[in-house]
Amino acid sequence: MTGRPPHAGLRHVALHARRFEETLAFYRDLMGMSVEWRPDPDNVYLTSGVDNLAIHRTPRDGVPGAAQRLDHIGFIIDDAADVDRWFDFLKDHGVATDAPPRTHRDGARSFYCTDPEGGTVQIIYHPPLSRR
Repeated sequence: MTGRPPHAGLRHVALHARRFEETLAFYRDLMGMSVEWRPDPDNVYLTSGVDNLAIHRTPRDGVPGAAQRLDHIGFIIDDAADVDRWFDFLKDHGVATDAPPRTHRDGARSFYCTDPEGGTVQIIYHPPLSRR
C-alpha cells in the first residue's frame, strides 16, 4: 500500500441498550435525531443529517457480545451560547448532568449528561468542528 486512503470522518456509532425504547426516545425526542431506518423491533438507526447512530437492543441474556468500553459520545454545537441552552433544556427534561457548562483552554465549551442507558453524552462547541 502506498499511502493511507481518505475517509470522511467518524460519523457512525452503534450502542447496545437494555432500556431500548427509553434510549431511542432520548436520542430522537430530546436530541432531535430522526429515525432513518427501523429494520425490526430490536434495531433502529438515527441521523441528524450528517451522522448515523445505531441502537441495538441488548440480547435477552443481557450479554451484548464482545466486551466494549465507550467513554462518551459527543454532539457538536455550532454556537458556544447554545451549549448553555442545551444544558437548560436537558435539565428541564430531567436528564442528569455532571456540572454546568464550562469553557476550556482551547475555546471549546461543553458539559456532559447521561442517556437512559447510563452512557455519557458530551454537548460541545468545538471551534475546529463547529460551523461558526
